[in-house]
Amino acid sequence: MDLLLIEDDELLGRGICEALGPDYRVEWFQDGRQGLAALLDMTPDLVILDLNLPGLDGLEVLRSARKRQVEVPILILTARDALEDRIAGLDAGADDYLLKPFSLDELEARLRALYRRARGRSDERLLYRDLAVDTRQRQVSLEGRELQLSRREYELLIRLLDARGQVMTRRKLEEQLYGLDEDLESNALEVHIHNLRKKIGREMIRTVRGVGYMMDRS
Repeated sequence: MDLLLIEDDELLGRGICEALGPDYRVEWFQDGRQGLAALLDMTPDLVILDLNLPGLDGLEVLRSARKRQVEVPILILTARDALEDRIAGLDAGADDYLLKPFSLDELEARLRALYRRARGRSDERLLYRDLAVDTRQRQVSLEGRELQLSRREYELLIRLLDARGQVMTRRKLEEQLYGLDEDLESNALEVHIHNLRKKIGREMIRTVRGVGYMMDRS
């Protein structure tokens, strides 16, 4: 999952990157203008945005992104605790607002909630046929038996489940799973599809020849 962090505090930024690193691919920028450019270019799954930024204030980053129809969930992370600041942030288009200092556990829980809401889910448990996925614990079971999935296999499964009934193109899946800067072998996606099918059942994932892959709506 791709997360954009726009935060100028060196110590805090490194701490967030280390804490979220196991579950997210974090791109970190410490300047508001650079952060806005990255947001417009990469379209991450989630954004953590500080307000007190050099180059461009966080509220201006937020307003500019929303004016350009960027719909990525954005969580403001700031020390500005006045009510009017919170109202201004939410009115500018923020999806959530977390005050510093904060608990990393709460930050992660809020990010999970934002991700679920953006995909029309209300809880942390995904059910599909005989599959059950606990997105908080990152556990997957088939007919009650826990499966051991690699990180890539898990992310691939979540992407396909969230897009049930829709074809996910090969290019889109590669961008979401590996990012734009990662060197890939030409068959990397096919290898992960093959391995995932072996674990959850070949019939779960359909190949749409010449386009990509999909899971049926039900």
